[in-house]
Amino acid sequence: MGEHPFSSDPHNSRRTAKKNVLSIGVVAVVCVVFGLILASQIDLTPRSVADIPLNIGQTGAYPLVERNGEMESPFVAVVEQVQNAVVNISARTHDDDVPWYFHGRGYGSSSGSGFFFREDGYILTNNHVIEDAVSVVVRTSTGYEYDATVVGSDRETDLAVLKVDPEEEITTIPFGDSEELKVGDWAIAIGNPFPQQGLDRTVTVGVISAKGRTNLRFGADTPRYQNYIQTDASINPGNSGGPLLNLRGECIGVNAAISSPTGSSVGIGFAIPINLARAIVPDLIQSGRATRGWLGVWLSNLTEREAKRQGLHAVQGVMIDSVFANSPAEVAGIRGGDVVVKFNDKDVVNTNQFSVLVSTVRAGQSVPVDVVRDGEAKRLRTTVVDRDQFLASLEQQPGSPDEVPTTEWLGMALVSFTPQMARDIGIQHVEGLYVIRVYPGTAADRASITEGTIILQVNNEPVSTLGDVREQAGELERSRTHIPFIVQEPDGSIARKVIRP
Repeated sequence: MGEHPFSSDPHNSRRTAKKNVLSIGVVAVVCVVFGLILASQIDLTPRSVADIPLNIGQTGAYPLVERNGEMESPFVAVVEQVQNAVVNISARTHDDDVPWYFHGRGYGSSSGSGFFFREDGYILTNNHVIEDAVSVVVRTSTGYEYDATVVGSDRETDLAVLKVDPEEEITTIPFGDSEELKVGDWAIAIGNPFPQQGLDRTVTVGVISAKGRTNLRFGADTPRYQNYIQTDASINPGNSGGPLLNLRGECIGVNAAISSPTGSSVGIGFAIPINLARAIVPDLIQSGRATRGWLGVWLSNLTEREAKRQGLHAVQGVMIDSVFANSPAEVAGIRGGDVVVKFNDKDVVNTNQFSVLVSTVRAGQSVPVDVVRDGEAKRLRTTVVDRDQFLASLEQQPGSPDEVPTTEWLGMALVSFTPQMARDIGIQHVEGLYVIRVYPGTAADRASITEGTIILQVNNEPVSTLGDVREQAGELERSRTHIPFIVQEPDGSIARKVIRP
């Protein structure tokens, strides 16, 4: 007969007593060890995030640092360091839509942001914030207001430099290095969104969403040179010109635009890389305008087929379509068919990014160019020149009005295409009009007309002189909703374009 589970047994009682004594002994040992730990101040706490380098990959979802014995967001110290450097900018412009007899009363205005980058009162902002301004007022964090001078501006990069004479101690923001940015890095935006509501020095935080964004359209304010940083830090109307910062409190970009169906932030904002600003700010301060490095090549995008033929492992680089005669590229030995994979020791990604790389090299500077030619890598060296000097050779010069006459139509600056120009450029001469400039946001720009295009026909009629265009221009704009063009594009191909006046 089996034993009852709860039956009384002397042996069971003794075993139970032994277990109790053993348990008490274990507890006592644990208490002694714990007491020794406390007495010796041994630290068994997990490693603090304050000991971990500050970047999103290492701090995860809880970026905290220890300061003054308390844990806080790392953004607090950055904001305290730079917030007072951010200014509110108000620009007053003539309203060109107001009839001439109302001028003096009819003004438009724009508002935006900017920041001090030098203690003597120099401010960086966007060109579109102050373009065509008749007066600019800067308000600092202390409430001081200053009349500002536009020192220099550049529409093609959308950057401008202002100057005030400060009567207070100025906080400045140092320039960082936008080349070092990685997608996923923290980004802090400071600016003045919705200025009519007085929301000065608003701070928003996000990450670097992408780098090297190009081919973006922002209407009439679209800059030619684009290599944007994309961020999901909220950027709204009025933020333009404010700094985009890293966790060291350095400016890595100038907030410039948003992509939004509503006109307000949807988490897609764009900033001009600070390295682009760093390249042209000295020119803006010295001469009021930016100089452009010029290499003298026609470019085409690299195709997958050509990349494979050249033995490249990725479709990355630009194809040289043709080279201008006597240009820096020709002197350096660059040829049509070469694939440029590095310029000035920087990887070349596409035609837009390459144009930015070339344009930001100062005239007279010698730089290396890495190309692949028929599958063989070559390192060449070229000395860039000022792009505007080339354009100026085609445009009308002061004091010689009949030398190279020009006309502007539909957002294009045009000259008659001469045999001498064809020789200078290094292409075959054809009868037509040469496009020396296309203004951003205009009808020609929207139709994808680019500088270097040759217009062969307008409205099915051949054109070869400026008089041909002048005769047609007025009537065509009045009578047609669209004007057909036959053009020879910079790569030599013939295309049909439609421009809507």
